[in-house]
Amino acid sequence: MNDYLLAVIFGIIEGVTEFLPVSSTAHLRLAKALPFAGIPLEDPYWKMFDIVIQLGAVLCLPLYFRTRLLDFFTSFPVNSATGRRDPLNHPVTLVFIAFVVTAGPAFLLKKVISQNLESFQVIGWALLAGGVIMWVVDALCAKPRVTDIGQMNWRQAAWIGAVQVLSAVFPGTSRSMATIAAGQVAGLSRAAALEFSFFVSLPIMVVATGYDLLKTLAGHDAAPLVMNTHLWLTLATGFAVSFFTAWAVVAWFMGWVRRRGFAPFAAYRIALGLGILLYLR
Repeated sequence: MNDYLLAVIFGIIEGVTEFLPVSSTAHLRLAKALPFAGIPLEDPYWKMFDIVIQLGAVLCLPLYFRTRLLDFFTSFPVNSATGRRDPLNHPVTLVFIAFVVTAGPAFLLKKVISQNLESFQVIGWALLAGGVIMWVVDALCAKPRVTDIGQMNWRQAAWIGAVQVLSAVFPGTSRSMATIAAGQVAGLSRAAALEFSFFVSLPIMVVATGYDLLKTLAGHDAAPLVMNTHLWLTLATGFAVSFFTAWAVVAWFMGWVRRRGFAPFAAYRIALGLGILLYLR
């Protein structure tokens, strides 16, 4: 299949699944294995392509939430949700705490993470288990104590960051699913858990994708990639498609969560996970 068409397809898949609790990593790896693509998971260029389009999806967030983010930074250290000077429990600090708690263990476990990324068995089980957990949590945590992330405290942020490590170690878990479910367990409403998931993804994904991209281009794990005009244009196509698709999905998903729960996504995860595991057998 034409590389530009593949870039569009993969960009749409990444943009749709990056912020939905269904795992973009799992969907991209499954798409690559389909006959129309036939791309080996270890192909260095397409591994870098995944990193770049993931960054494209994440970079829609500063634009979509520009007013909210500006309020956070300009109000620091006063928490605009409570009106009190509270630097430790301010949203900016909470995002930083979640980032640090996630980034440390994830960096130390990078070899395990790399191995699991190539395993459809791990992806299948992570999708299945994550779907069951998300369904149960969404059903049981129906009376939230926190309806705005400005009401969160540092312990809740640290808890969410710790659970997020699972999404890095076990591809298919979904970073979004892990942070949303952890937030609901910590007493956050669906909307607040989703919003915090968006905000904490910014430093996590920018640092992770930037590190992986530099490592790939420098050839730390293999020979440095030799890029030509065609490869750069393919990369740019996937980046742009992922960016605009993710922007539309974020806007839709925020509205969906305020009216409905996560049960449909949990059911989809369970069905997809079972399908993968049955196929592997």
